[in-house]
Order: sequence, then structure tokens, then C-alpha cells
Amino acid sequence: MPTWTEYIFYKKIGRVPSPGDVVEVVPDLVGFHDLTGYHVLEVLEHMGKVEVFDKGRVVVAFDHLSPAPNQRAAEIMVYIRKHVKSLGLPNFYDVGGGILHQIILEKYALPEQVIFAADSHTNTAGAVGAFAHGMGATDIAAALKLGKTWLVVPTPFRVDVAGEFPPGVVGKDVALHLLAQFGAEGFNGYSVEVFVEKPKAFPMDDRATVANMSTEMGADALMFIPDSVTASYLKTERGVDYTPPSIEPGKYADKYTVELGRLEPLVAAPYSVDNVKSVREVEGVEVDQVFIGSCTNGRLSDVEIAAKILKGRRVKTRCIAIPASYEIFRRAMKLGYIDVLTEAGCVVTYGTCGPCLGGHFGVAGPGEVVVTTSNRNFKGRVGHPDSKVYLANPAVAAAAAAEGKIVDPRPYLRS
Repeated sequence: MPTWTEYIFYKKIGRVPSPGDVVEVVPDLVGFHDLTGYHVLEVLEHMGKVEVFDKGRVVVAFDHLSPAPNQRAAEIMVYIRKHVKSLGLPNFYDVGGGILHQIILEKYALPEQVIFAADSHTNTAGAVGAFAHGMGATDIAAALKLGKTWLVVPTPFRVDVAGEFPPGVVGKDVALHLLAQFGAEGFNGYSVEVFVEKPKAFPMDDRATVANMSTEMGADALMFIPDSVTASYLKTERGVDYTPPSIEPGKYADKYTVELGRLEPLVAAPYSVDNVKSVREVEGVEVDQVFIGSCTNGRLSDVEIAAKILKGRRVKTRCIAIPASYEIFRRAMKLGYIDVLTEAGCVVTYGTCGPCLGGHFGVAGPGEVVVTTSNRNFKGRVGHPDSKVYLANPAVAAAAAAEGKIVDPRPYLRS
């Protein structure tokens, strides 16, 4: 029987491909944002007439440098808006709409789809079982114009998830655990297929985090095999009826089991995503800034965890909280989470990448230590090359904000 990867490509090309095959596919969705959009559209201009194969299959979002923090960013946005208008693209999210990957996940992505976008964290949509893969601007431009593109079929790798999350442990810790086990390039050339033993024990928000950080593992894609959680999410959030197909597990190059009950809160210390340590190993590190957000951990459950820890407390260091989309921000407001965060002294704003890439809204200075729920911590990622960045889950981040230093968040979740 085919693997999930093989099943998706079978539906696209009419045959079951082998790993390493070069195939040509028609994408179900193509996306780009403000930071890559200029280059995508510039390539389209060089190809002749600026046109797209299907307006309804294109998603554009201003998220990386949004709102424009400088004149050049503003010029790029004007340029992209002009083309969006002339092309008549309906799925355009201007300033405040949210981060591209979250928008795709909550509004467009479906199981069995093939999704390409001009950003490395396109993998996020694998949370619902889509083959989602980031590409460069030139390839995305070609896909937009021609309605097809090529890729090398990756090798399937199976990950089984057993048990349930212990207190203080979430999807981010699964991602960091996999990075600790396999390294930052451990899944190069692989599509990782995740089977969850107890679907309800692994919510969609956590699946999105793991799929998102598969990029840091080198994976071509990471897909959660659709199950009851997938079907419930699509019905509740999108009104889409979906019945996961009955597919027997296929042949995998290798497999690995994650025992959730054995995990604890983890942290990736400077300057590599696979420099993973237990939070207990880095306790006491003083922190200058905390960032809770990004396409990795800016979802509603992440904001909820932060609000639970910070309720009734005042932060002892700078804390920036950014829900990943307008929809998440709106729900967080209705549930009172935004009030809790602002009363605690956090700076809260709409969906933007902000400090994740050191672009704006929280750029780190020389020597500063940042705890962030985002996805990368190499030198200069959040600003100055002499700053230090620790990657953590939202509970660790919120507890660090409450204490001004890295601490184990589990006592805060019990109080």
C-alpha cells in the first residue's frame, strides 16, 4: 500500500512515484508574502505578461515587515498592491490580516492537497495532511504563470506519536525533541509522515507547530496523517466535511516513536535549533526580551497558555505577544486573553512576523538575551549578531517574562 506521500502524488499524477522521481504537478494553492512577493512579481514581469493560472488558488499576505517599518518596505508593498489589484487576486491579506502560513492553514489548506509558497515555513499546512513545501521566488513565479511545477519526490519517513502530553509540554517540545534526536539536517530529502496514536491528545495547534518546525529539521514536508482531529477541525473551523481515507501504512525508509509522556519542556540554546536542552539545564539565565508569537507558536492555545501563566502577574522584562492572525487576535480578545496580557505589561499587536526575523517590533540589541516561541536562533536572527536567542514553548516564554529569567514553567501551570 502507498505511503501518504505516495497517495497524494498518485492522485496528482496518476501513478505511484518512487523516491527520487522527478514529477510535474499542478498545485492546489500558491502563496507569497511581502518579503518574497517583490521577487516573485519581478520574475513574472521578466517572463512577459504578468498573469496567474488561477486567481482563486493564489494567497498573498503582508506579514514579514508589516506595517512597513521603513521606506523601502513601503515601496515594495505599493508595488505588490498594484499587481494584486491589476491581477484581481481575491485572497489578499493586507496589513493586519496575519501571517501567510497561519492564513493558509485556517482558511485554505485541505488534506491531500499540494501547496507551494515562497517561504521556507510553508510546511505548516502539513498539520492537516497537505503536502506543503516552500520554494524560491523563481519557482513560485513559474508555478503561478504555468499552473504547474516540478519537484523531486522525497523519501517517506514515519513518526509515531504515543501517549499524552504531560503538564507544561506541547507541540513545540515534540519539534525540539525531534531536532535533538535527528539534528538540523536530519530529514533532508524526506517527507515525514506522523501517525498519532490518540488523536484527541494532539490538538491541531500543536500539529501546526511540529509541521512548521520540520523546516528546521530539513524536511521537504511533514504531514500529520488525517484522523478524527483533522475532520473535526475542518468541520468546526471551515464547515468542510472530510472523511479520512482508509489507507494501510506503506513502506518507509525508517521510523521513530515519540513517547509524549517522557518529554519535558525543552529549549534550543544559542546558536542552533538542534542545541536542545531541558529547561532545567538553562534555568536562571537572565532575559531581556520575550516574544510569544510567530507562525510557529502564535495560535490561540499558545496565547491561552501565556495568559494563564501571566494572569495576576506583572512581567519583569520586555514581553511582546503577537497572535498569528486577525482571527486568532479576535478570539483571544473575546476570551479575555488580550486583557490579561496587557494588564501584565505585555505589548500586544496584530498578526505580523515582527521580531522573529529581526525585522521590526522587537529587534534585539547587542548582548541582549531573547526567549522566543519562534523557530530559529542563529546569530543575528532576532537582531544584533551579539544577541542570544533561546527557542521555547509558550509556557517557558511566559514564565520567563514573569520572572525575568528562564525558569521551569510547570509550577506556574499548577498555581
